[in-house]
Amino acid sequence: MKIAAVTEDGVTISQHFGRAPYYVVLTVVDGQVVGREQREKVAHGQGADGHVHVEGVAHGFDAASRDTHGRMAAPIADCQVLLARGMGMGAHASLQQAGIRPIITTIANIEEAALQAANGTIIDHQERLH
Repeated sequence: MKIAAVTEDGVTISQHFGRAPYYVVLTVVDGQVVGREQREKVAHGQGADGHVHVEGVAHGFDAASRDTHGRMAAPIADCQVLLARGMGMGAHASLQQAGIRPIITTIANIEEAALQAANGTIIDHQERLH
């Protein structure tokens, strides 16, 4: 299983999916991390469009936002799960449509959260979506 986490420092999961500049991708097999790599991620303010507000369309669900979220998800298209500690509802929906399960966690440590996600014990805090 490949599990991605948004990060700024390569160790902790970022508070917000859109602002993080990197992904750490862990490969987990039989409860063990057997691979780790860091990948670049387009972030708001770093080549990705900022938040777009379109009259009559929920925040993060307009065409420009969906395009941005797609570009953000492209580097982890081979992952089954994405870990973040905060995320907008539009990004969450875009990841699901891309076949990636977004999990909002309160766990800061990437490896700890990834192992819990792999064994199915992680708690998905969707109340942290905005």
